[in-house]
Amino acid sequence: MDFRQLETFVEVAKLKSFSRAAEKLYLTQPTVTSHIQNLEKELGTLLINRLSKKITLTDAGEILYKYAVNIINMREMAEFDLGVHKGKIEGHLEISSSSIPKQYVLPHLLKEFSKKYPDVTFTVSHNDSKTVTDNILQGNTDFGIVGAKYNSKHLEYINLIEDSLVVITPNNNNYPWEPYETLDKDFLLNQKIILREKGSGTRHLIEKVLHENNLALNSLNIVAYVEDTETIKRFVEKGIGISIVSERAVKKEIEEGTIRPYHIRGFIFTRNFYFVFHNNRHLSPLTKAFKEFMIEFIKNKSSSI
Repeated sequence: MDFRQLETFVEVAKLKSFSRAAEKLYLTQPTVTSHIQNLEKELGTLLINRLSKKITLTDAGEILYKYAVNIINMREMAEFDLGVHKGKIEGHLEISSSSIPKQYVLPHLLKEFSKKYPDVTFTVSHNDSKTVTDNILQGNTDFGIVGAKYNSKHLEYINLIEDSLVVITPNNNNYPWEPYETLDKDFLLNQKIILREKGSGTRHLIEKVLHENNLALNSLNIVAYVEDTETIKRFVEKGIGISIVSERAVKKEIEEGTIRPYHIRGFIFTRNFYFVFHNNRHLSPLTKAFKEFMIEFIKNKSSSI
């Protein structure tokens, strides 16, 4: 059996799509189809059901999948151990993260990982927390860093660090209070509000806290939904509205005096960032090394982030 054909079969099985497998493997879709057909011809059995639009494995396909994953992992383990023997570990990691961890947490983690594995390269993709977890469940990525839990029996979350949200306003005479003063909730009801998009961990927490205080999202005067915190900060500085964002994200602006932070009485805007991964997926040696590094780092050094 050809390794490339086995890799193609495994990706089609994981992603349940010929086109997505082709995209991930940098192959054309006809090439993916050819790999599967050649593998089926060699083994003398159908591996994938083609009777509907949904990709499913036949009984033979289920049997091969278990062995194919182990064969590929054994090859990668051999390459990994040989790299360790030669004193050089190489490879490429794909990491998916929501916006706040990507900008303010992940750089510190990757710096520490790179000290240990300097020849490993990275692709860091940005998605909201919901999309990150969906990508893990669909097999597009092995793990991520998110600011909200979306429960699934297939996902495991490990607390990374704690984060707090603050209300931010422009630094002008319309907001005369001292930074970090606690304001009444009526303040929120009388302001123009800029919020993150649906699916973000920040938005998820805001909706949860509003619900706990008997307020609906539509009770706020929301003037904009924005996909990234950096743009929200610029909008707030220009006086377009106020917002609720991670305190980590506005540390620089608070120090420079362009933005003022406040708390709202009775509103507890605290959350955790999580390292999340599929709890029943075969990992390559490199992704396994990264997972073990993350777990060890969280246990010993997360307070330093």
